[in-house]
Amino acid sequence: MAIKRLVSNKIEVVAFGLRKGEVAGVEIDTELLPYKDVHSVTLYLNPTRQQEYYDYIVSLKPSRVIFNPGTENPELYSILKANNIAFEVACTLVLLSTNQY
Repeated sequence: MAIKRLVSNKIEVVAFGLRKGEVAGVEIDTELLPYKDVHSVTLYLNPTRQQEYYDYIVSLKPSRVIFNPGTENPELYSILKANNIAFEVACTLVLLSTNQY
């Protein structure tokens, strides 16, 4: 749903998931690619599953990371702070629907 809303708001999207697929014209990558110029990472993984992606998320150097409901993770907040990466606990869909994205 988030991919569809981002695309409909004309926001460039890349997606990573455990299974290949396509949503709203966006291919879902199953390999951690070295994306460039990432503005926002929006998480839908629980904190335990996030651990294996900490270094990867930091390596993307995003402007911010959005922790959607259920993904709140103080350990990752600390890592992001140490790397000067902003973060917020929010719902991507709500941010989009209220023009706060």
